Amino acid sequence: MSITAERKAEVIKDNAQGKNDTGSPEVQVAILTDRIKTLTEHFKGHHKDNHSRRGLLQMVNKRRSLLDYLKKKDVDRYNALIGKLGLRK
Repeated sequence: MSITAERKAEVIKDNAQGKNDTGSPEVQVAILTDRIKTLTEHFKGHHKDNHSRRGLLQMVNKRRSLLDYLKKKDVDRYNALIGKLGLRK
């Protein structure tokens, strides 16, 4: 249910602000988004998996908190990130 190391490295490389950036809000939101997408696919076949659903809700809340922080800190970076990840309609 988690993402592979190669996929995680790719997501980090695509969203990093600098060379060794792994902790910026952009990177964290991108990793959480990828994990949320894989769990959403998992639930299409395992709709009664409530233990994983709890983890999914925690990830969604964490992503929301990081996005709120980024929006408060720098609106331009926030808008670029949600556009890149396709989070808002």
